[in-house]
Amino acid sequence: MPVMPQLEAREVPLHKVFCSDYDFRIPDYQRPYAWETEQAEQLLTDLEEALSRGTDEPYFLGSVVLVKDSGAAEAEVIDGQQRLTTLTILLAVLRDLADNPDVVNDLTALIAEPGSTVLGLQAKPRLTLRPRDADFFRRHIQTPGSTAGLMGLNPHTLKTDSQRALQANANALHTTLAGWTDTQRLALCRVLSVQTFLVVVSTPDLDSAHRIFSVMNSRGLDLSPADIFKARVIGEIDDDASEIYAARWEDAEEALGRNDFSDLFQHIRMVFARERARQELLKEFQTQVLSHYQQGRAKEFVDEVLVPYAEAFATIRDQRYQAGAGSETVNHWFRRLLQLDNSDWWPAALWALRHHGGDPRWLGEYFGSLERLAASMFIRRVYTTPRVQRFAELLKELTNGMGLRAPSFQLTGDERAETLRRLDGDVYHETKTRRYILLRLNELVSEDGVVTTYHAPRITVEHVLPQFPRFGSRWATDFTLTERHEWTHRLANLVLLSDRKNAQAQNFDFAVKKEKYLKRGVVTFPLTTQVLGHSTWNPQDLERRQTELLGLLAKEWRL
Repeated sequence: MPVMPQLEAREVPLHKVFCSDYDFRIPDYQRPYAWETEQAEQLLTDLEEALSRGTDEPYFLGSVVLVKDSGAAEAEVIDGQQRLTTLTILLAVLRDLADNPDVVNDLTALIAEPGSTVLGLQAKPRLTLRPRDADFFRRHIQTPGSTAGLMGLNPHTLKTDSQRALQANANALHTTLAGWTDTQRLALCRVLSVQTFLVVVSTPDLDSAHRIFSVMNSRGLDLSPADIFKARVIGEIDDDASEIYAARWEDAEEALGRNDFSDLFQHIRMVFARERARQELLKEFQTQVLSHYQQGRAKEFVDEVLVPYAEAFATIRDQRYQAGAGSETVNHWFRRLLQLDNSDWWPAALWALRHHGGDPRWLGEYFGSLERLAASMFIRRVYTTPRVQRFAELLKELTNGMGLRAPSFQLTGDERAETLRRLDGDVYHETKTRRYILLRLNELVSEDGVVTTYHAPRITVEHVLPQFPRFGSRWATDFTLTERHEWTHRLANLVLLSDRKNAQAQNFDFAVKKEKYLKRGVVTFPLTTQVLGHSTWNPQDLERRQTELLGLLAKEWRL
């Protein structure tokens, strides 16, 4: 009978995670480091909240899965790379901001094994990334004093997306922590090392580790919070009606699908609580929502909350609002909002449909304001916590009857200026937002201003003035090197295509390149058609076009 590999799982404080007991290594087959600044900043915000509670309550950061022999330090990371890497960045930033030599030494020892002749320990980093990024990580993060130099590097010269993510997250964490006092940063160091825990799951067998990882991350058909809420609610309804209400619940779930139905409960919680989630949904939904529907009111929860909000969710998701004149305008706003990269606007959208679903004129104005706010935060790359807090404040104002006059809808002068600054910058490098911005512009330059649904396999953002013109081409004559640096990645020089036709056009001069755009049935985008109408493409053309396009966006979003 085969012997099962030994499995160990225990809660480990960070000062025992980053110690000689573990020599973490990221195997080459793992995906690269990919956490974005939003996730890094959220981690710091969560730690700051743990610090502000001022208790000895442990803070759990989740789990890591390792291939590791008991008693050996070498540990191959199967799951947990993103968290371990970001924690190392955080420790490095704290190390390089510290003035106290003892604090610097302690943090340095958490990041890298100093070595010991007596114990036979070799000096080396606690965490070694994939071979392609390991040296960069060691030189620019794990080496004492290195993060200042890292933040000064040009991100466009870095070799990998992973390296750019390492730099961006170091920069984001440094920006926040540099505003803290030494006392606050020292308190955070103590919370990190003593009160912060990881659940470390280890097995000496690679196949076993992968099975553990799969089980831990499997959604499968395990009980979801929604299933548990159903049992609680339907269980409180008398036998004569319980079957009817169970059917209503199941109809709502079937209409949305299991994943969207689960998301619905997060949004309903936000509508009721009007604050950012601080605990798991199972706890907060019970106290913040279901507690209002106890003592014989379970039917009311299904009739007045679950079913109407599920119907509103489906209406938004499928863009099928119907209430007479003005309905299509509301659906256009849904299509725009659904192109954003977050769902934090959903509770405010659901609230509006639930309370003003029969008034398309009001909804048209409301969703216009909601899209303006959400798009500005999207373009400014506002991360999760302040974004959610803004929508939470909006929900408070809405429930207090402020409606379209809600102050949270309004952008401050600084917010408008920052939105315009981003729009006037190198938009092409903003990979998260550039497509949204150009699709909005595409509407604004079209004759009818309608949101068009394009059925092309994919829509890409391409340059007119190429990034790397051929030597001796007309581009080199019409643009100085300085002008190319100024204009290549800005709005005026960007177009939408239904396929990557720019690879065909390569670096051809403008007249030839225009023809390449028109071949093989490229979807006609009004924004691109405008460019095809130009006979020249030089700095003066770009200056005029940039002014025009920025003006359209500034007018649309009241900037």
